[in-house]
Amino acid sequence: MTTIASGSDTLTRDALTVLQPGFTGVTAPDWLLRRVGEGLASVGLFGRNIASPEQLAALTAQLRAERDDVLVAIDEEGGDVTRLEVRTGSSFPGNHALGAVDDVDLTRKVARELGRRLAECGVNLNWAPSADVNSNPANPVIGVRSFGADPALVARHTAAYVTGLQSAGVAACTKHFPGHGDTAVDSHHALPRIDVPADVLPDRELIPFRAAIDAGTRAVMSAHILVPALDPVRPATLSRRILTGLLREELGYDGLIVTDGMEMQAIAGTYGIERGSVLAIAAGADAICVGGGLADDETVRRLRDALVTAVRTGELPEERLADAARRVRALARWTASASATTVEAEPEIGLTAARRALRDTAPDGFTPLTEPPYVAALTPVANIAVGDETPWGVAAELARLLPGTRTGSFTGDDAGRAALADAGERRIVAVVRDEHRHPWMAAALDTLLAARPDTVVVEMGVPQATPRGALHLATHGAARACGRAAAEFVTGRRAD
Repeated sequence: MTTIASGSDTLTRDALTVLQPGFTGVTAPDWLLRRVGEGLASVGLFGRNIASPEQLAALTAQLRAERDDVLVAIDEEGGDVTRLEVRTGSSFPGNHALGAVDDVDLTRKVARELGRRLAECGVNLNWAPSADVNSNPANPVIGVRSFGADPALVARHTAAYVTGLQSAGVAACTKHFPGHGDTAVDSHHALPRIDVPADVLPDRELIPFRAAIDAGTRAVMSAHILVPALDPVRPATLSRRILTGLLREELGYDGLIVTDGMEMQAIAGTYGIERGSVLAIAAGADAICVGGGLADDETVRRLRDALVTAVRTGELPEERLADAARRVRALARWTASASATTVEAEPEIGLTAARRALRDTAPDGFTPLTEPPYVAALTPVANIAVGDETPWGVAAELARLLPGTRTGSFTGDDAGRAALADAGERRIVAVVRDEHRHPWMAAALDTLLAARPDTVVVEMGVPQATPRGALHLATHGAARACGRAAAEFVTGRRAD
C-alpha cells in the first residue's frame, strides 16, 4: 500500500480520529503524541500500560497535554477482567457475582465506584459492561463476565451498571452487540457462529442492549460473531444489516459504535485488519479498536492509509467516515463536560458485593478451618480477555488469615493424584474454575474427594457442576475480592 502523507487535511484527520490504538510502555511514546497532534482522538490502555494509579494519572495527563479532549479507553470490567489491578486481582467481584446478588442498587454503586477510580486516573471511556446473556454454559470467553443466563436479569443490571459508571463521568461501552453469550468459540482465536433463530434474538440477546440504550449508554461495542439469522455472510462488526439496520435503525441507537479488537483472529484471520477496518466503518462502526496485540505506529499508519484509500477509490463513502469521526468527537465533548463530576468514594463496596455473592453448601455443617491448609488450584488456561498475568484463587487470602498455608497449581489428567501427593496430611482446599467445562478438572476432584472427603471445594467460575465436598463455595468470579470473601468464610474470620 502506498503511504499517504500525514497532513492536516480533513480526510486524513477523520481517518485518524476513528482509530483507538494501543501502545507499549507506561509513558506515551513520541509517535503516539505526534499522532494525537495530527488528529488521533482516542487511545486504548491495557494492563501493560499501568503500574500504579499515580503513574496512570501522569500518563493520561501527558496525553491531554497534546489534546485536552482525548478519549482514554480501557477494558476495566472488574472481576476477572481488570487492567487497573492486573497484577493483584480486582477489588470488585465482576458481573456474575452482581447478578447472583441481584440488587440493582448494589450494581449501580459498584459501577460508580469503579468509574470514580477510573476518572481519578484520567480514564474517561470504559469498554464495559458485558451485556451478553450467558445462555451457553460451555461459553469459553464470556462466563462470569456476564450477569447471568436470564435476559431480564442481565438487562436490569446492564442498565444499572451503565447508569452508575456514567454518573462518575466515565462513558460506558456496552458489549458485545448483538450478544456473544450463545457461543462455544472464543473470537480471539476464530470466528464464532451463533445459530440463534431470528425470533429468539429480540427476547433474549437484544433485551439487555435495549436496556443499555434506554439507560443512555454512550457507546456500544460490536461482536466478532457470525449470526446467520441477521446476516449470513458478514460477522456483526462488518455487517451493515446488524450495525446500521438493527442497532441504528431498529433499536434507535445514536451513540458511538466501537469495534472489538480488530487483531482478534475472527477478523484478522479472515479479512485482515486493514480490510476489516474499512468494512467496519462502511457497515456503521465509528471507532476501530486495535492495540491489544498490534501496538505500534506502523499499525496506526496502515489503518489510516487503508481508510483514506478506501474513500479515494469510492469503496468507503467520505460522508460515512466523516459521520464516524463526528460521533467520536461528540463523545469526547461529553467526557470533557462530565470530567468535573464529583463522586463520594465507597472503597469497600466491591468486597461487600463479593461477600453477598457467596453461596455455600455444607451437607453436614461446616466448622471453620483453624490450621493452615493446602490449597490445590486446579488451573485451566485463561482466555485472552482475562489474561494469565492476573492472579486468582484463595491461596493468598487464606495465607493472610492462616499463615503457613501452602499451595500448588495443577492441570491435566494427573492433577488429582499430584495434588494429593503434594498436600501431605494437610486439609485440602480445592479451587476450581468452571468445573463443568473441564473433564480433567472434574476427574481431579473425584480423586481428591475419594481420598479426602473432608476437602473444601471453592468454585470460582460459573457454578454449573453439582456442589460436592465437605463445603462447596460458589464465589461467582475469580477476582481478589471473591478470594477474600471465600477465605473469610472458610476460616470464619475477617482481616479488616
